[in-house]
Amino acid sequence: MSAIATDPLAAYRVANEPFYQPANDEISLFEAAYARRLPFILKGPTGCGKTRFIEHMAWRLQRPLLTVACHEDLNAGDLIGRWLLDSDSTRWQDGPLTLAARFGGICYLDELVEARANTTVVIHPLADSRRILPLAPCNEIVHAHPDFQLVISYNPSPSRREMKAATRQRFCAMEFAYPDAEHETAIVARETGLDDKRAAAVVSFGVRTRRLQNTGLDEGASTRMLVRAAILVTQGLSLTAACRLAIVDALSDDRSVQEALHAALDASF
Repeated sequence: MSAIATDPLAAYRVANEPFYQPANDEISLFEAAYARRLPFILKGPTGCGKTRFIEHMAWRLQRPLLTVACHEDLNAGDLIGRWLLDSDSTRWQDGPLTLAARFGGICYLDELVEARANTTVVIHPLADSRRILPLAPCNEIVHAHPDFQLVISYNPSPSRREMKAATRQRFCAMEFAYPDAEHETAIVARETGLDDKRAAAVVSFGVRTRRLQNTGLDEGASTRMLVRAAILVTQGLSLTAACRLAIVDALSDDRSVQEALHAALDASF
């Protein structure tokens, strides 16, 4: 018998431990919420480690993780499923949210506020005491598996859509931020193999870009961007060239912002 037949979520299990550097007590807090299968929001700036955290927790809890990258064209059908036409009949195919609810995985909706409004509404019955998912197209109500948990993330930035109170108040929430310089240097060095001294220099420049936030720049360099810059350094680029390629020229197209970033780069190296 195939693995899929015995475990419908086998493809979504996290086999190897994803590296995650705890900043505070976020692991124990999430474990407490998962113990009661409470729905959870991870909120914080882009690239600060929200997705890596939930990958680590899925591995730690030994639960399948079904991740959906939400976007403006995502609708409810993309989450719950749809009817498909075969050569001689139609069949229903579960979407990722339905699969997780039916068989007991963690469904992670990344940047949920980017999706269409009807996408948000469909999760409400799963995020309260009912823990059900109505599938109107096939006249079925899925009662969530005891191991199912719903996790969503979003970036509460003034330039992005705001999450409605009716959705937000159904969830526990945890605020993420960029790590302090010491922790972020350790992350960059661990992820890339770059020595601590140059990793610290990349992080220091990243911190400079974050100070430009709200002065024409929506967000400064994310930890993800710093890791990419460090990878380029390990490929033989100078710190200046690597940070220009991975950070400066990627952060903004605005000419004045670009000039400010280049000035920060010159001052850093």
